[in-house]
Amino acid sequence: MKLARIAGITALALAATVPFAINMPGFANLKDQVGNAIAQNVQTKPQLNLNLTAEKQIFEKNGKKVNWQALQSGTVVNPGDVLRYNLVGENKGSGAAKNLVLTQPIPKGTVYVLKSATANGAKLSFSIDGGKTFSPNPVVAVKLANGKVETRPAPAAMYSMTRWDFNQPVNAKSSVKVSYKVVVK
Repeated sequence: MKLARIAGITALALAATVPFAINMPGFANLKDQVGNAIAQNVQTKPQLNLNLTAEKQIFEKNGKKVNWQALQSGTVVNPGDVLRYNLVGENKGSGAAKNLVLTQPIPKGTVYVLKSATANGAKLSFSIDGGKTFSPNPVVAVKLANGKVETRPAPAAMYSMTRWDFNQPVNAKSSVKVSYKVVVK
C-alpha cells in the first residue's frame, strides 16, 4: 500500500514537472523535438472511391458512327448488343494508393469482346476459371483427332473475369479509368 502511494506521488510529480521542463532554457531542444514529433506523425492515407458504369453501343441510322448510351434502370438489352463497362478509381485521400488491383467479373449472359479491355498503365490479365488463376493470354488444352493435346488461346466465351494490376501508385487526388466490352448472349 505504501509502495503504491509512493508510485502515485512520483507519477504526479513527474506529470507536473514536464510542462515546466519543456519551457526551461536548458530544455529548448526537448521543446523542439516534441513539436517535430507531432508534425512527423501526420500520416497520409489513400481513399479510393470506385465507380462502375455501363453503356450500350448505339449506331446511327447510316450504321457507321457509334455512340454510347448510359444504361439506366429499366434499359432493355437484346442479344447481340455490345455493352461497355467503365470502372473509375479515384484517390480522394492524401497519400498514394499502392499495389492497386481492380477485378471485374464478366457479367452472366454476356461474352467478353476479345482485346477490348483498356489497360491505361496497368498489367491486364484474365481468368477463365472464375478467378482462381489469371493470365494475360489464357489458354486451354485441346485434344486433336490424332490424340495429341495442343494448347490454344481460350475462346472469348470462357473469359470469366478481368483484372488490372497497377504497378505505379495512384497519387492523391488523381484517378485511373479502365473499361471492357461484352456482347449480350
